[in-house]
Amino acid sequence: MSAVSYARLLGLVGAVVLAGGIAMGGAPVGPSADDWPVYGHDTSSSRYSPLTDITRENVGQLKVAWTYHTGDLSDGKGQRRRSGFETTPIVVDGTLYLTTGFNRVIALDPASGAERWSYDPRTVLNAAYGDGLINRGVATWLDSTRGTTSPCRRRVFEATLDARIIALDGATGQPCTDFGTGGEVTLNGGVARYTRGAYHMTSPPAIIDDLVVVGSSIDDNGRADMPGGVVRAFDVRTGALRWKWDPIPPNDTGAPGGVWRTGAANAWSILAVDPQRHLVFIPTGSASPDYFGGLRLGDDKWANSVVALRSTTGDLVWGFQLVHHDLWDYDTAPGPLLATLTQRGRPVPVVIQGNKTGFLYVLHRDTGAPVFKVEERPVPKSDVPGEVSSPTQPIPLVLPPLSLQRATVDTVWGLTPQDKAACLAKFAGLRSEGVFTPPSLRGSVVMPGNVGGMNWSGYAFDPVRHLLIVNTNNMAAKVKLIPRDAFDDPKARTEKGEYSPQHGTPFGMFRTFLRSDRGLPCLPPPWGQLTALDLNTGKIRWQVPLGTFDPAHTNVPQGALSLGGPIVTAGGLAFIAGTWDPALRALDLETGKEVWKAPLPASGHATPMTYKLADGKQYIVIAAGGHAKIDEESQSDALVAFALP
Repeated sequence: MSAVSYARLLGLVGAVVLAGGIAMGGAPVGPSADDWPVYGHDTSSSRYSPLTDITRENVGQLKVAWTYHTGDLSDGKGQRRRSGFETTPIVVDGTLYLTTGFNRVIALDPASGAERWSYDPRTVLNAAYGDGLINRGVATWLDSTRGTTSPCRRRVFEATLDARIIALDGATGQPCTDFGTGGEVTLNGGVARYTRGAYHMTSPPAIIDDLVVVGSSIDDNGRADMPGGVVRAFDVRTGALRWKWDPIPPNDTGAPGGVWRTGAANAWSILAVDPQRHLVFIPTGSASPDYFGGLRLGDDKWANSVVALRSTTGDLVWGFQLVHHDLWDYDTAPGPLLATLTQRGRPVPVVIQGNKTGFLYVLHRDTGAPVFKVEERPVPKSDVPGEVSSPTQPIPLVLPPLSLQRATVDTVWGLTPQDKAACLAKFAGLRSEGVFTPPSLRGSVVMPGNVGGMNWSGYAFDPVRHLLIVNTNNMAAKVKLIPRDAFDDPKARTEKGEYSPQHGTPFGMFRTFLRSDRGLPCLPPPWGQLTALDLNTGKIRWQVPLGTFDPAHTNVPQGALSLGGPIVTAGGLAFIAGTWDPALRALDLETGKEVWKAPLPASGHATPMTYKLADGKQYIVIAAGGHAKIDEESQSDALVAFALP
């Protein structure tokens, strides 16, 4: 539904066969190859840069080149939610564009970090946005029919928290007044059951065929009939609505009383486009509410899916559902990544799509058919009254899961005997039957859970080494359904964790990470990993712990929760921040060895980017501001650029 429901959940953290070569589809070439013009570097979302200036041999010389402070910070202690800084800037036409958690759009000189302009859309900041105050970036479009000095030749688009698309002149930051009304289009109309705050935007739009395409972020677990997860396309010049697509059209049969009640299944993550095929690829989240589906019987298509829409009409070309009848908040959280594989001497265009389950799927781009075999396998059955769980789930047979998927009493860990004893007590009596263990009245272990394995952090693809670089989380959680009468009695809420009402259903929901009294997870480390998956062999090339949860326990190769993804470069490096400990890292793509690490003013829960300017320098840029839902010690508003001397 939304990126994750970390809020109270993550308060705990503060307490403590492919063959042949592979080529990218849609990667920019020529003069723009040194820019970073799209959130994922190119329309394919490869996050691959062809730059080679920074290498394994000289990366140790990287120094801070400049730092820019946005001034937009909220600690969440007043009327505003806490802010995060999750933007990935873009660089195009010699200008760097970024967004803040307050939805300000800022243009900088990419060589010096000096501000050129900023625009404040005056977003309503005191609404109850479930994701906190965040925005991940902008999209841009060039109007080639306008002269080089004409207003709005380069348009910059942002989708705001209060449900608007704004269009700005890339040169001046002034609204493009021919777009919508005064440079903006309101998105709250045409949304079933729209609720202010619960319906908002956090990710950049996608641009294709002179259209700006936008999804939405919708809060988790509030009620059954949350706002609808409609995806819409608007004319880039006028703002006129061209088409809309609903992932779960209304259905009034099969549910108790003949009423089928649900919403969401929204596309809150990053979209990818194929301009040559006129396709836009949409990753969708769970239908509402996450943990009880008795009012939305069946598979709930097209929730928890990746779908291909015809960009000119919005018609569904194909869809592939990664999780049937989701009961775990297993969103299709990473954005799709487009690549071309060579099999039996022929190029095969594919969509690479991961999920919070830790499973990875490779699908034919034209049909959605699995390129590597996927099998429907029986999964545990729900024992909750009124629930009808899916009897099977689609399991990849070639590509391995990239995160842990099972946690039992036999795998319980503790740093000390006391820690282990406390964790064993927490696991006692819980239902634990693997990745698709249904929620239960007695409590179930959900693994990898709603924050992992693969989240919105996504992945990066090196087409030379055929490596997909993925960061994942390994955090076991307890999920329990509570009958309505008991849930509505505050005195019954004796366990620390997150309680959500799921209004309109017979059950409220409780969930919490399983951890010792000192705050360490009840499973052995690593709790976060970075993986290189070889897409020639379908096997893991290397897998290493990423980051540190608790620096005091330096003898444990911990790995940490990470939110914010990797990029890769032709210089043989992967760059990633994203972890609990505030640092930007570079790893050798051949071995996974960390070859450089630099401290940041706060955790960089964002995806970095890189570019090269006429001055001959390659820059690496990361937003380092902390997370809107993790009560970390440090919070900042810093955009930090690194370069060689």
